[in-house]
Amino acid sequence: MRIDIITLLPELLESPFSASILKRAIDNKIVDVVFHQLRDYSEDKHRRVDDTQFGGGAGMVMTVQPISKVIDHLKSQRTYGEIIYMSPDGTRFNQSIANTLSTCENIMILCGHYKGIDHRIRDEYITKEISIGDFVLSGGELPAAMVCDAIIRLLPGAMGDETSALTDSFQDDLLAPPVYTRPAEWRGHKVPEVLLSGHAKKIDDWRHDQAIKRTQDLRPDLLGLED
Repeated sequence: MRIDIITLLPELLESPFSASILKRAIDNKIVDVVFHQLRDYSEDKHRRVDDTQFGGGAGMVMTVQPISKVIDHLKSQRTYGEIIYMSPDGTRFNQSIANTLSTCENIMILCGHYKGIDHRIRDEYITKEISIGDFVLSGGELPAAMVCDAIIRLLPGAMGDETSALTDSFQDDLLAPPVYTRPAEWRGHKVPEVLLSGHAKKIDDWRHDQAIKRTQDLRPDLLGLED
């Protein structure tokens, strides 16, 4: 997989991709992540990428010219499964979307700033708009990194145990069950006996029951139980 990220602040993205699973996936050539500094595509002598908005109002808007130039350049080199714009008014990101995106060969992500991008870019190029929640950040870089993390960890070979991702929260619209490790007793708190039994069927049943219970208690909306 290749992920191209268009950004004004590539340095803000360097850290998340330089450690842990993401770094290993890049080092092992499971994924290629490339940052593109939007200012490099500006035809303004001062490398400006924003201007005041038509109709007046506070806040600047990212202009068409540099964004269209970088997207056209990238599209001339490969075909993209999705061209994503990180936007607070996009579709709320979830595990199902991450699963689908992980099957793409190439993804492009545009990180917005200021009051956003000229809407004509959204009409012309963007195939999917993604939000990570009902709040506004100073830019799309951190949300883009979160989306990439969720996608990359699903790629074959990215995780030490590829079956681990299959039991994550939200994979089956349930929260994950409680997990425990050694010691079996700590400060009077004991690990549930069923987990020590070695009985695979009973353990699976317990985990499923606990997943349902936790989801009912903490995220009833996932089960359609929210008022």
